[in-house]
Amino acid sequence: MFGSAAADDAEDEVISTINTTPLVDVMLVLLIIFLITIPVVTHTVPLKLPEEHTQPRQTRPQNVSIAITKDGEIFWNQQPVAGNQALLERLKTVSMLTPQPAIELRADQGARYEFVGKVVLACERAGILKIGFIVEPPPRGG
Repeated sequence: MFGSAAADDAEDEVISTINTTPLVDVMLVLLIIFLITIPVVTHTVPLKLPEEHTQPRQTRPQNVSIAITKDGEIFWNQQPVAGNQALLERLKTVSMLTPQPAIELRADQGARYEFVGKVVLACERAGILKIGFIVEPPPRGG
């Protein structure tokens, strides 16, 4: 009798763990349902977007190239400029053009910053809006 009483006690124990397999199954089914129905629910407004046109509407002016040598000499499109006052007068003339051309500033690597600063100051005084500094590109593959 002792053997059968021990077997009955083992069967009557309460199982305290919850079986989560049905819960996971239900969650996966709900997830699949949501994934299928979400694209159907979202509606987009039918629009005809504008097409791209690459034709320029206005012609670009010729950019002005200003070069500064190592000794501080200034060149306007490969033509020497007499001095800072002559440069300022030319820049004032260019600044009145519509649309205003950009200034491409090229300076020798050995030129002092003072020479470059004087040209930038002349551009500022003349009312030039766009100044670009042209540098030597790095070698390919390096």
